Amino acid sequence: MEPLALYTHWPFCLAKCPYCDFNSHVRERIDQARFARTLRAELAWEAARLGRRRLNSIFFGGGTPSLMEPGTVAALIEDARRLFDPVPDIEITLEANPTSVEVSRLAALRHAGVNRVSLGVQSLDPAALAMLGRQHSAAQALAALEAARALFPRISFDLIYARPGQAAAAWRAELRQALGLVADHLSLYQLTIEPGTVFEGLHRRGEIALPDPDLAAALYEATGEEAVRFGLLGYEVSNYARPGAESRHNLAYWRYGDYAGIGPGAHGRITVNSALLATRRHRAPEPWAERVERVGHGSTHEAPVPPADRAREMLLMGMRLSEGIDEARFAARTGVVLDEALDPDVLRQAIGEGYVTRGDGRLTVTQAGRLRLDPLIAALVV
Repeated sequence: MEPLALYTHWPFCLAKCPYCDFNSHVRERIDQARFARTLRAELAWEAARLGRRRLNSIFFGGGTPSLMEPGTVAALIEDARRLFDPVPDIEITLEANPTSVEVSRLAALRHAGVNRVSLGVQSLDPAALAMLGRQHSAAQALAALEAARALFPRISFDLIYARPGQAAAAWRAELRQALGLVADHLSLYQLTIEPGTVFEGLHRRGEIALPDPDLAAALYEATGEEAVRFGLLGYEVSNYARPGAESRHNLAYWRYGDYAGIGPGAHGRITVNSALLATRRHRAPEPWAERVERVGHGSTHEAPVPPADRAREMLLMGMRLSEGIDEARFAARTGVVLDEALDPDVLRQAIGEGYVTRGDGRLTVTQAGRLRLDPLIAALVV
């Protein structure tokens, strides 16, 4: 069986960003001891049925997991190492924001066993940070990058592009400044208007406007050009890394491997008794904790994934990767032959127009196809 990836969700943030639709919550007070206890209990419950699977990665996401007590992070890492069979160079990532409170905890988190940090920088432009509702300044972001570089062998950071009023020249300068400090791994996200967010209301009232699609595409292409200058290659539609610095945990998602998710709102795809199960935990933190205390887990949904759904999910994820999809592994993982999951007419047209290539047992989306990925997938995948 392929190695397992483990995701742990910490749902709390200092503030809710106006663009964010993640499962994140703001609380005046967090019962750190209770959530440490329930996360550890749910991890033990999940491990009991998975057995001593090889463990390739651990990822602490959120929310803002750098608000966790470092002792909780250390205990969860120790539990995972004891309950599973970690590979010798296991990747252990934790997401952090560049606020002074969180940066002050980086050394303790490194001591807890985290060996890769992902910083939610989002921008180095002061006006953009204010517009995005971030709780840190540009100076704090730069200081956080410097501090992380001194502590962690591997660093990633996030940036948001296609912001209102953003110009290509300013975006290139922002990228160069950040990549000049930490050129290891970059995750890039296009600003979108998500239902239920503050930005949705502002956009509906005409108070913010996003760049037109042509400018957004130009900003995306500029990102790839600047990343290459610093030795980072686009291995996934939104991620760039030095060779060997790719996120192994996220590759488990994109390659459609097994991943277990614990914590409020966490999702998983795990193989149990030869069946691939889709799992989902209760989203709200306190009801999730109550359920764990009562029955040992916070699961609200668990069901086998049918072959057609497996095929669709693997295509949706794998077409994002520059390496593409291995047809033999696709058939083995989903039980569906690749041609049965694709519209043959659309596939021929996409290959003819240079959006997709197929050869040597692999289906791959080209750079031109990446610029049209959402409509391409919608048309191609049956």
